[in-house]
Amino acid sequence: MTVLLALDGVACIRGDRLVFEELSLALNRGDALWVRGPNGAGKSSLIRLAAGLLRPAAGRVVRRGRIALIDEAAALDSELPLRRALDFWARVDTVDGHAVDRAMDMMALNTLADVPVAMLSTGQRRRAAMVRVIASGAPIWLLDEPANGMDQAATARLVAAIATHRANGGAVLLASHFALAIPDLDELVMGVLA
Repeated sequence: MTVLLALDGVACIRGDRLVFEELSLALNRGDALWVRGPNGAGKSSLIRLAAGLLRPAAGRVVRRGRIALIDEAAALDSELPLRRALDFWARVDTVDGHAVDRAMDMMALNTLADVPVAMLSTGQRRRAAMVRVIASGAPIWLLDEPANGMDQAATARLVAAIATHRANGGAVLLASHFALAIPDLDELVMGVLA
């Protein structure tokens, strides 16, 4: 098996607070891990560590391949029409427009291509962020609360996108407060340290 993402003995400190310590995990091709726990348990911090946006206080993080990240910000220019905002990221990620077309179709956003990002609902912005992730071609997906604001149909599309990514050899680290109907999903339950 090919390990795409590994954390070995990782600790996270935010401010003066130890959020977690001695955390180890490995995601192989086709794996998905659901990170769950109460607010403040460190789910988002774990995603940010895996992405390289935070440095671990101890341990190490190894990534084999590019990452695509969804966090609390959609990272799309709110003044641009959706398609132009996504095309910007396609250029950054060096993917062609066809990848964006396929991803927009997968997340059912083609009809909103000319709508400014600022006019999209929360669920539509989350779907747009998923378009960016899908189109990136990155083998490692780091998804922090990706279904926030999504209705049942959009959530089903998200689950289908994750299944396709895994079937194609990708790995997914998913932080969420609620369960998604993803088959063969491993779990990591995080708790708040005293």
